[in-house]
Amino acid sequence: MPPVPPAPSAAAPEDAPHLLWYPAPADEWLRALPIGNGRLGAMVHGGVEEEELQLNEDTLWAGGPHVFDNPRAAAALPEVRRLILSGEWDAAQRVVDEDLMGVPVRQPPYQTAGSLRLALPGGGPVEGYRRFLDPRSALHTVEYARDGVRYRRETFASAPDGVIVMRLTADRPGAISLTARADGPLTTGVCSPAPDTIALDGRGGDAEGVPGRVRFRVLARALTEGGSTESAGGVLRIVGADAATLLVTVRTGYRSWRDADGDPTAAAEEDLRAAAQRSHEDLRERHLADHRALFGRVAFELPVSPAGLLPTDERVARFAEGGDPQLAALYFDYGRYLLIACSRPGCQPANLQGLWNDLTDPPWGCKYTININTEMNYWPAGPANLIECWEPLFDLLADLSVTGARTARETYGARGWVAHHNVDAWRGTAPVDGAFWGMWPTGGAWLALSIREHHRFTGDTGALRRRFPVLAGAARFFLDSLVTDPTTGELVTCPSISPENAHHPGPGGSLCAGPTMDNQILADLFDAVVECGELLDEEPGLRAEAIAARGRLAPMRVGSDGRLREWREDWDALAPEQDHRHVSHLYGLHPGARITRRTPELLAAARRTLEGRGDAGTGWSLAWKINFWARLGEGARSWKLLGDQLTPERTAPNLFDLHPPFQIDGNFGAVAGITEWLVRSHEGEVHLLPALPPALPSGRVRGLLARGGFEVSVEWEAGRLVRARIVSRLGGTLRVRWAGALRPAPGDAGSAADRVGAARVGAPEEDGTVVTVVATGIGDVVDLRPAE
Repeated sequence: MPPVPPAPSAAAPEDAPHLLWYPAPADEWLRALPIGNGRLGAMVHGGVEEEELQLNEDTLWAGGPHVFDNPRAAAALPEVRRLILSGEWDAAQRVVDEDLMGVPVRQPPYQTAGSLRLALPGGGPVEGYRRFLDPRSALHTVEYARDGVRYRRETFASAPDGVIVMRLTADRPGAISLTARADGPLTTGVCSPAPDTIALDGRGGDAEGVPGRVRFRVLARALTEGGSTESAGGVLRIVGADAATLLVTVRTGYRSWRDADGDPTAAAEEDLRAAAQRSHEDLRERHLADHRALFGRVAFELPVSPAGLLPTDERVARFAEGGDPQLAALYFDYGRYLLIACSRPGCQPANLQGLWNDLTDPPWGCKYTININTEMNYWPAGPANLIECWEPLFDLLADLSVTGARTARETYGARGWVAHHNVDAWRGTAPVDGAFWGMWPTGGAWLALSIREHHRFTGDTGALRRRFPVLAGAARFFLDSLVTDPTTGELVTCPSISPENAHHPGPGGSLCAGPTMDNQILADLFDAVVECGELLDEEPGLRAEAIAARGRLAPMRVGSDGRLREWREDWDALAPEQDHRHVSHLYGLHPGARITRRTPELLAAARRTLEGRGDAGTGWSLAWKINFWARLGEGARSWKLLGDQLTPERTAPNLFDLHPPFQIDGNFGAVAGITEWLVRSHEGEVHLLPALPPALPSGRVRGLLARGGFEVSVEWEAGRLVRARIVSRLGGTLRVRWAGALRPAPGDAGSAADRVGAARVGAPEEDGTVVTVVATGIGDVVDLRPAE
């Protein structure tokens, strides 16, 4: 039976299906709701006795500028290679752990700035409580009544004005009173720098012998209407106000990976000084305009059922029962909201938890894990039309090309640059955490492929030209560091691993030469250098080197059991974990494009691999499998995996993805997977509804991006396309694939349907799909309908 709607006492807000909403305050961090402006974030708890804003600033990390490269690495590398190529993996592991791992072996963690706590007056019972976050406006609201007074708090993190803004109002004059304090585990002192302001000063922690260098300041200022305000000793009191606006900021001394000696006090004060010059209404309107300019580009609409009125955590708990398909649309919207909130131009990239972290030593350091997690964070940036949110990743790549050049030179004696499986705010690029996990040299190359992917979505040749040296540097490293396998003559990475998986038992069982994922990524990297270099007319010598090396990489191979081999050798059946969470060798299926309809044998092997791995997994692993099965055209299986993710075991009450614990990559990976149901473009064409789940027979989506510079909107009913509207941003030939012929139809006012001319319709292919070809100019709108 489908879920029933809540009783009226649940106080569902208007438009509840499109909100994250709850009828009680958060009693734990994973029930609080996130806000952010890219740099500055908070988790809002929504209490009635005490409100807590747990605060983060994206440059608050432990440690300080540091060189992580091991000075013994270059001398030890030849012996490690000899041992691996001889199959002496445990011996190789001992040398890697001793002489190749970074110093220290663990990178510094991302840390919390602490919390701003508001003590609120007590009284009688609370009535009509509800709190909600609207992803469309990025506004967090708390409403309740007490002692005959209706209270409302609205909070947002403003990107235009660089502060968190909380507005407190009531329907009775003089009803706003509170006491505010800031505290946190890294605090070095608190004070009251002005009669309406409190401050907390702190310093990031030491990390494995690296002294904490990042000083920070938290500031909160009250702007009141009526009543009185005073501040002393780090305590702010408001008594009897009609309304109050709190402005909150955090600033650190971090200037770059080289420099942590900035002045956080002056920067924080300037944030509040500038914001205080504007009225609350002006701050709010600027915030809404900024957020909606990004969020409003895309809309994903599914029919709403009565279950959509339930509180969000109850919707998750009941999702497996069916009857609430619209929860997928809310989850999609929330993922886009999170990327906007944690990744803006000029800020740090989204880390393992995006922006939000309440600990000083969070799981896995809350760093940038680049053997899947950081890449997954940015999978939605192109297809979900959030190109600007990609920018911090390219800034990270620019930094890594500098620090990674030192690692390439001092560890491998190579040109170019390299980064292994984890990097941090100090841009450490040495292998870390231990040989089993860390001896993977291909993370930087995978990240660098985002440069070509950005160009495929945008056609921005200027950006490609600026970034091409980073892509070229990643290729140069491998041109110098690949070694010849004496048995096969193939060029291989050595030492390497297939991320976090072992081919044999034992401590060195992950170490290998030339795993499948490496060969797929390097084939893409060398092809990208050739493709982009030809487009830009740059680096002919490098292009020639890349072509030669590309021809000596090992091809993908199918094992004796019909699965795609994870390693060059037929080891898959021997691997200790047959259901391992990483499915790295299917990179070629997604996000890569080497396993497609044009490679049916490999496509069948990929399917066999996924069946063997099974559907179980961590939150991010489930998200990757949503994408895998969508690429295979299996919408029902992909939907089932989203259902496996949208359970209390894999999704927190606030819709954060759970590994467990919390990792935000699963949120972003699921958004990317949903786009793959609706529009696919990795094969040089725009494929409409390629993996539409049967559970979504009707719906519409507006504004998705396809490679080639096309903006796509689609509407469907009874599982069949009704209309597609495609805007050609770059001009050129539009190839559209669907399960039938399409024809241009008269469009809305301003449509270029007449000018683009008649479509050329191909013959049905083996799977029943048909390709329609339309020539377009820049800005043309193509309105397509199924041919009768």
